Amino acid sequence: MRSTFNVLFFVKKNAEKKDGTAPIVARITINKKVSQFNTKQYIKPDDWNVELNRAKGRTAEARAINTVLDEIKNSLYNAYNDLTKKDIQVTAEKVKNTFLGIGVEQYLLMELFEECNILLQKQIGITKSKATYQKAEVCKRHLSNYLKTEYKRSDIDLREINHSFIVGFETFLNVQCGCNANTTAKFIQKFKSIVLTAQKNGWIQIDPFANYRITIKKVDRGYLNDDELKRIMQKCFSSERLERIRDIFIFSCYTGLAYIDIKNLRQEHITKGFDGNLWINTKRQKTSIKTVVPLLDIAQLILDKYKGLPNGVLLPIPTNQKTNAYLKEIADVCGITKNLTFHLARHTFATTVTLSKGVPIESVSKMLGHTNIKTTQIYARITNEKISSDMLLLSQKLKCSEMSLA
Repeated sequence: MRSTFNVLFFVKKNAEKKDGTAPIVARITINKKVSQFNTKQYIKPDDWNVELNRAKGRTAEARAINTVLDEIKNSLYNAYNDLTKKDIQVTAEKVKNTFLGIGVEQYLLMELFEECNILLQKQIGITKSKATYQKAEVCKRHLSNYLKTEYKRSDIDLREINHSFIVGFETFLNVQCGCNANTTAKFIQKFKSIVLTAQKNGWIQIDPFANYRITIKKVDRGYLNDDELKRIMQKCFSSERLERIRDIFIFSCYTGLAYIDIKNLRQEHITKGFDGNLWINTKRQKTSIKTVVPLLDIAQLILDKYKGLPNGVLLPIPTNQKTNAYLKEIADVCGITKNLTFHLARHTFATTVTLSKGVPIESVSKMLGHTNIKTTQIYARITNEKISSDMLLLSQKLKCSEMSLA
C-alpha cells in the first residue's frame, strides 16, 4: 500500500537572526513520521503566510523565496517517487537524505569544472579557440580562490550552490579580482554553464541561477573617423620605429585583420581571386573561422614596402604590448585624443572604411570572420557623415520625382 506523503514549510521563529529574519524549514511527513531541514531561505515572520506555506506579497524577494520553495517541494516529490520505485519502506528521513545528497555520491564543482576544461582544451583549433580555453581556465582559478578565501575549502558539492553563493562570487570578482561589470558577467556566464552541465546530467535538481540575472552592458567601441585616419596616414615620422607601427596599424584599418592574424600572415595567404584581384585568405586564430578580404591598394602598398622580410613574414610587427605603447606615441604626435590601441584599427575598418562607405553589413561580417551578424553590429557604428550623405541622396531623389504639397 502506498504511504501517505506530505511536504510543508514553516518559519522557525525561535531561530530569529539579528536582522529580524528566521529560517524557513521544510517538513516531510510519511505515515506520521517526520523529518525536516533548513531550506537556507530566510524571512521575517510577519511576511510569512502560515496557511498558504508561502511568503506574502508580490515583491521580488517574496517571489524569489516562493520560487525556491516550489523547486524544493517538486524535488522532494521527485525523490519520493524515485524511492517508491526502488524501496517499499520509504521514510521521511530517506527522502530528506536523497534530496540533500547525504549517503549518495558527491558531485563536486571544481572537479566538474576541470573535466569540462579538459574537453574544451581538446576542441582547440576544431570548434573552440585557445583564447576561449584560457578564459575558462581564468574563471576556474577565480572560482577556486573564492572557495578558499570565503569558504576555506578546495571544492564544494554542486548541491550546496545557491543564490547566496553566486552573489558572493560576483562580489569576489568585483572586489578581490578587480573585474569590471562585463568581465564579471562573462565569468558568471561560464560558471553557469558548468552548473547547467550538472543539471543536464541530473546531478542537481534545483537551478541556483533561477533568480539570478546576468547583465552585459553594451560597450560603445571606438573607431577613427576619416579625418583622424588621414592625419595618421599623412604624418611624416622622424622615427622609423613609429613609421613602421603606423604602417601596420593602417594595414589593419584597411583589411580588418586583428593583431595576431597580421603576425601570422604569410605569402601563401595572399591569393588571386575569381575576379583576378589579390585577396587575403586566412583563418582567424581566435575562432578558427575563415576570413577573406580583397587586398585594397593601400594595403598592397604597405606589403610591397616591407617585401623580402626573413622567415616568410609579411610585416615587421613587434609584441602586442610594444605595438600598443608605440601607438600611444603616434596618437600624441598626431593629436589623436582617443585611446589608440591596435584593436581600434579593426573597429575603424568596420565603421569608417567599409560600412560608412556603403559596403553592406553582410560583406563586412564575412571579411571580419564573424559567424553572427550581431557581432558585426557591435563593432560597427553608422557615422553622422553617412547619415547625412544617405539623406542628401534621398533628398535628390525626391526632387527628381517632383513631389510637392498642393
